[in-house]
Amino acid sequence: MTLEAHRCPNDHLTHPGHPHCPECAEPQKETIDLTDRTAEIVTWTTSTATPPGVRQPNHLAIVEFMVSGKTVRTIGQLTTGDVEIGDEVRPVHVNELRDPEAGIREAASQDWGGYRFEPV
Repeated sequence: MTLEAHRCPNDHLTHPGHPHCPECAEPQKETIDLTDRTAEIVTWTTSTATPPGVRQPNHLAIVEFMVSGKTVRTIGQLTTGDVEIGDEVRPVHVNELRDPEAGIREAASQDWGGYRFEPV
């Protein structure tokens, strides 16, 4: 599983991907692997009232990746609450972002893995 940004013919970057660019409506033409890149924390928060199966407290951040002089932002869980705005983070794959048994969907019906962001 990779963490991917998507680029349209007009060089707009988005995450997550869309069939058509949200900025110009052109079809997305390529993906950029963000898995081995670092990002900067733009803002972050801690949620103590989380959905079923999500860890408490749940540290979340909006992070910004730089790709060929352009930026793309995404939101995700942090591995720790010991961070500050401007800190550099890297994506770390985890098998379960939430407990599959605590959700309302069948555990086998979706992929529970994803990425958290860890300070560099």
